[in-house]
Amino acid sequence: MTEAFVLGLARDALTVSLMLAAPIMGVGLVIGLGVSIFQALTQIHEMTLTFVPKLIGVSLVLVVLGSWMLQNLLQFTTRMLGGLAPMAR
Repeated sequence: MTEAFVLGLARDALTVSLMLAAPIMGVGLVIGLGVSIFQALTQIHEMTLTFVPKLIGVSLVLVVLGSWMLQNLLQFTTRMLGGLAPMAR
């Protein structure tokens, strides 16, 4: 295994993980901000008010973007395992 291969693999792993986590984290951030503003305006501080919308939003993102996420993860895994085969020789 060369140093360039390991560094490239680590870079690709970080890129794929950030790319897959960004939509979920973004939706959670936007919904959380919206709920926080709503709570500040109405003086309602109910814990389930923050949890349930985030759960619904993240679930919708996973339903809508799940196949795209799976395809990216499979492509990364195929590239990674394909790159390991020549190193074993």
